Amino acid sequence: MLVAPHLSHPPLPRAFFFLMLRHIFHVSLLLHPPLPCIFLFTPPAFSSSSSYLLLAQELKERGNRALAAGDVGGALRHYTAAIALDGRNHVLFSNRSAAYARQGDYARALADACRTLELRPDWAKGYSRKAAALEFLHRFEEAKAAYEEGLKHEPGNAQLKEGLRGVEARLAERKLLNPFSVPDLYGRLEGDPRTRALLGDPEYRQLLEQLRSNPAQLGTKLQDPRVMTTLSVLLGVDLSGAEEEEEAPSPPPPPPPQPPAQPPPPQELPENKKEAQREKELGNAAYKRKEFPTALAHYTRAEELDPTNMTYVTNQAAVYFETGDYNRCRELCEKAIEVGRENREDYRQIAKAYARIGNSYLREERYKDAINFYNKSLAEHRTPDVLKKCQQAEKILKEQERLAYIDPDLALEEKNKGNECFQRGDYPQAMKHYSEAIRRNPHEARLYSNRAACYTKLLEFPLALKDCEECIRLEPSFIKGYTRKAAALEAMKDYSKAMDVYQRALDLDATCKEAGEGYQRCLLAQYNRQDTPEEVKRRAMADPEVQQIMSDPAMRLILEQMQKDPQALSEHLKNPVIAQKIQKLMDVGLIAIR
Repeated sequence: MLVAPHLSHPPLPRAFFFLMLRHIFHVSLLLHPPLPCIFLFTPPAFSSSSSYLLLAQELKERGNRALAAGDVGGALRHYTAAIALDGRNHVLFSNRSAAYARQGDYARALADACRTLELRPDWAKGYSRKAAALEFLHRFEEAKAAYEEGLKHEPGNAQLKEGLRGVEARLAERKLLNPFSVPDLYGRLEGDPRTRALLGDPEYRQLLEQLRSNPAQLGTKLQDPRVMTTLSVLLGVDLSGAEEEEEAPSPPPPPPPQPPAQPPPPQELPENKKEAQREKELGNAAYKRKEFPTALAHYTRAEELDPTNMTYVTNQAAVYFETGDYNRCRELCEKAIEVGRENREDYRQIAKAYARIGNSYLREERYKDAINFYNKSLAEHRTPDVLKKCQQAEKILKEQERLAYIDPDLALEEKNKGNECFQRGDYPQAMKHYSEAIRRNPHEARLYSNRAACYTKLLEFPLALKDCEECIRLEPSFIKGYTRKAAALEAMKDYSKAMDVYQRALDLDATCKEAGEGYQRCLLAQYNRQDTPEEVKRRAMADPEVQQIMSDPAMRLILEQMQKDPQALSEHLKNPVIAQKIQKLMDVGLIAIR
């Protein structure tokens, strides 16, 4: 019988209880269906490597049965788990290649087949798997080469011979359906006077290569007399429709291509607009040299010459932006937007003007105004740069508002109000006061601890845990944070984790009565818990880590072996990864030890 430790002595480490696995007399796995067994342990009769090979063999057989039953997904899971245990077994990769082919994933089927041949280059079935995957991928020449290579290693293999005949038939069929794929295409066309003259035209040769690589284009090219003449030569029949037996005369060479039509010349700009463009270019050059007064003079002159173009106004605004005169910059941007709307300017130019106003406010750290004009710019035209600046300004503004809201004195008032409500048993109202206190002083650990106590009273245990963790992060030496976290875990019947947290509290203060008593309660509760298998399973399977362990085919096979073979558990405990997973299942009660 397990006895709780005395307060003056630290509890026994959990490793002690873990080592008790070597002396287990009864292990009950709460799987479906339950299979209780009695184990009498004897020394292991096989090595760790041999146990994994046996597991891989069992998983392979399960994969074979699943594939035969049509459960391709299950087969893939079993084969993959087996490969994880025995990555040098070529048969496993071959079987998974077959499963991928059944699933229609021919690229992965080919990859596994290639891996099979890397592990065993002389195995005929590996070449058969590779060739089959290549056929499904319509890579028939490569498939033929794979069959031929396999027959070099095993000349009498019937499966390889049949596969080779099949792929050769498909290649012959492709050649029959595409007369342009004959090996001596250019030799036959050179030997016939009807097509000899055409071969000197590079465009004709390009046409031949297109039809050779993509015969589906033939139907769209039949109107071309060169294609009909070429088909007559390749097929040996006259496709011209004439009844005479004389040789048809060679068609005349195609006419030289006409030069593309020249676009109409652009309309001549008025002299004032030309002069305005020249002034703008001079201004741009001065702007790049950071000669801002000169640039401003040229942009102003350009606006005078062409007052309908908003670009000249926004360029002036850019100069004032660089010189730090943000008010003048904004005035000119507003003026540019008015000019642009009157003259139906491109909406992207309007968006740039709004964005420049936003940039000016951002420089002045007036984030609310910056966000307003960035949103106006995004409404006109959405660009990643403006969107990023808007998000940056929103983030800064939000942080400023949060910091401005901090007031430790007001936080203390809210905390006292929360304490009064808590003592009256008005936990919802106490929680509201503690939440307001946290907003007023988010770095005070005790506020999170107090709100966690409210959440615990309201049975909101996950929220209580979250607040306790934040409390411990802010003040790792605060005992109350640990005891309240452990109390929440204890209420959730997660006794193993609760004992861990109580132990951390005892490490900080060995005389902490609350932690010692809590540890004793959890220890006795875990020893005497009478949960039904359904309750234990439901609670355990809500844990994502447990779900991952139980969905692992290799781990499920290990658990089944633990029920059947007394030596298996002792052997698997030598692997620290598997031992950790078994310990997790013990912690949640999915494995009960008596």
